[in-house]
Amino acid sequence: MADNDKLIKGMQIIVTELSQQADGHAIQSRIFGAAGFSKLEEKYAEHAEEERGYVVKCIDRILDLGGDVKLEAKKEGFVTKDPIEWIKYDLQVSKDGLAFLKTLVEEARDDYTTFDILKEYYQDEEEDMYWGEQQLELIECIGAQNWILRQL
Repeated sequence: MADNDKLIKGMQIIVTELSQQADGHAIQSRIFGAAGFSKLEEKYAEHAEEERGYVVKCIDRILDLGGDVKLEAKKEGFVTKDPIEWIKYDLQVSKDGLAFLKTLVEEARDDYTTFDILKEYYQDEEEDMYWGEQQLELIECIGAQNWILRQL
């Protein structure tokens, strides 16, 4: 297990942080739904479920590698009623997550199973980052009010 310690620790970080993100996305989905932003409600509800799937994959892989999975304490997360502030926040989370994931994916390059799980998650997170960037560019182009109307 000594060779897997870094991978196990990194995947435990994903389990802890991504379960927090999934909860945050589920909460934001409900907030957006209550405000009438049905497109954002649906997007973030689906996103939360997708993230929970990656958490399960990481838990299973930690166990496969002989590690112990922990239910770690999580810090309070950001919640807002402002969809544009949320997009900005979530974009930064994606950028920070990708920086961390890049090093972990490299660490897993000789463990093909773990590599595939992390690579898939990296690609999904990268797609989320591009979506956030696209939305902010769209807001800049058509204006905040027009973008908000598109989210109804």
